[in-house]
Amino acid sequence: QVQLVESGGGLVQAGGSLRLSCAVSGRTFSTYPMGWFRQAPGNEREFVAAISGSGGSTYYTDSVKGRFTISRDNAENTVYLQMNSLKPEDTAVYYCAADKLPYRVPTEEISYDYWGQGTQVTVSS
Repeated sequence: QVQLVESGGGLVQAGGSLRLSCAVSGRTFSTYPMGWFRQAPGNEREFVAAISGSGGSTYYTDSVKGRFTISRDNAENTVYLQMNSLKPEDTAVYYCAADKLPYRVPTEEISYDYWGQGTQVTVSS
């Protein structure tokens, strides 16, 4: 069974930074494409960023390009989301997700098989 545990959320002022971590159990972590999603109150969960198993390919939603960076450490079974220049509209619960099919990097929620419990990010103005 694959388990994902996020950490690193919190309260930060606009313009600040946070780094989210997602620790993943499972011996085949390096084959899993990984994604970050977020859900703000009253909104549907939306794609934020994704990374291939090797880390060689990354994708971002337009609203975070140039501010957020997704990365992974396969030796530590961990994926990260570095968030800089945070804005109040980035406030949401952030979820990491793993896709058990290795030969793609999906941006749609339905393609991911395993999910973490989420971590709250609040950006004050």
